[in-house]
Amino acid sequence: MKYPIGIQSFDRIIEDGYVYVDKTDMVYSLAKEGSIYFLSRPRRFGKSLLVSTLKNYFLGRKELFRGLKIDSLEKDWKVYPVFHMDFNGGEYTCPGSLRDAIASYMSVWEKDYGMEDGSMDVNLGFRFKKILAKAHEQTGLRAVVLVDEYDKPILDVLDVDKSLEEEHRNILKSFYSLFKGADEHLQFVFLTGVTKFSQVSVFSGFNQPFDISMHGRYETLCGITQEELDVTFREPMESMAEVYQCSYEEMRNRLKAQYDGYHFSKNMTDIYNPFSLLNAFATLDISDYWFKSGTPTYLIRLLSHTNENMDEITGKYYAPKEFIDYKADVEQPLPMIYQSGYLTIKNFDRDFDLFLLDYPNDEVKKGFLSMVASKYFDNGDKIYPWVREAAIFLRKGELENFRTGLTSFLASIPYTMRRKENERERERYFHYTFYLLLRLLSVYTVYTEKVQSQGRVDCVVETPQHVYIFEFKLDGTAADALQQIEEKGYAREYAADNRKLYKVGAVFSSETGTISDWKQV
Repeated sequence: MKYPIGIQSFDRIIEDGYVYVDKTDMVYSLAKEGSIYFLSRPRRFGKSLLVSTLKNYFLGRKELFRGLKIDSLEKDWKVYPVFHMDFNGGEYTCPGSLRDAIASYMSVWEKDYGMEDGSMDVNLGFRFKKILAKAHEQTGLRAVVLVDEYDKPILDVLDVDKSLEEEHRNILKSFYSLFKGADEHLQFVFLTGVTKFSQVSVFSGFNQPFDISMHGRYETLCGITQEELDVTFREPMESMAEVYQCSYEEMRNRLKAQYDGYHFSKNMTDIYNPFSLLNAFATLDISDYWFKSGTPTYLIRLLSHTNENMDEITGKYYAPKEFIDYKADVEQPLPMIYQSGYLTIKNFDRDFDLFLLDYPNDEVKKGFLSMVASKYFDNGDKIYPWVREAAIFLRKGELENFRTGLTSFLASIPYTMRRKENERERERYFHYTFYLLLRLLSVYTVYTEKVQSQGRVDCVVETPQHVYIFEFKLDGTAADALQQIEEKGYAREYAADNRKLYKVGAVFSSETGTISDWKQV
């Protein structure tokens, strides 16, 4: 089985015999409805392949679709004039770069249709409209416009160069405004991107596109469903099970925990990350492929401005307007984190129309928190050695060594990081510090702020042989922390558990920034 890793060309996948998960019934449905569509999905989620599939369909390349679902649906293959723009490969960090990129497309298309060079036309939208009209006149068919990664020119300069960001926004607004006046020449328009800049006037020049990003009918348009995985990839899953010396069902569960968990509509259909899944099958190894392929710099920049911590954002219910539409004039990281794929919908409350957002899977949770922790502590070179040692100490039940390592690591954090103006901010800092550190121990089950019948326990870490219940105090006593564990009955749910149970009371010192008191039973 050949895996199309990094291949975004539909015709190459078919012609060269790569494995292809058939989505062409949905392609047919989109095409026949004939509208202006917008689809948001995280990077490396198959958006470009979808655009390529649409392109080949509208070019009438019937032979490529033989045997696929669309083959029995489409009876009248036509060859439309197709205009495909891909912003993904360009760099737009210099003034004029976006205008030059769009103009280069125009020049090629003008030559294709025997038109005079329109480079003197300042209005890109008007120039493109003339091209669309000429294509309609020559072919007798209305045009198809496909725009891949429409938002990259804005994301490249977001929060870096305000003037260039405004320039790009105005250029795109002017360009897309043509769709309103060129309606008579348009058969189908499809735009993809990571983010939906609905509030920054990019699309204000024409009727808002039909956003299918959370449409139940098209939720599986990109990505791989559980059914598609079981039907198409049983053979590589069996091979991986042999490599990992586990059962097929165990391997299936491992892959699910690592790469599944995305949801793109109220239907809550599970979607796997296709990039990571295909890489895992090709290498027969479970690793963090999607996250390692690149962290968006724009997201890191935006996170540096927010006062919200990740433990205050994740695991909470939100109204759609709070995370779907990105508002560029308000520095809120949630919509960007969600649309970039680092959070996803984990539950839907139909009574209140609220969505629970959290990390989609283990790969994303571990990678994203590692990135956040490195930036937060500003001593990333010391985080990972500590995490490795801490995991070993907890596995062996060596709490004294764990305490020594934690104390040493906390002492290495720069004073400027932990300097806070008031007690509430100091408590918040130490709580978040421990949240990040323990969350990085992803090889174990870790609960922070775990809700129980008598209250919230600060942290519970479960390993195969041990259970650790931690309660932390700021400038208090370890005895008080242990007493709270007892009085609240935090250990009660583990009474019948065969693993060895440890109860730990620890105190953070706001003066020294590290552990000042520690008791364990």
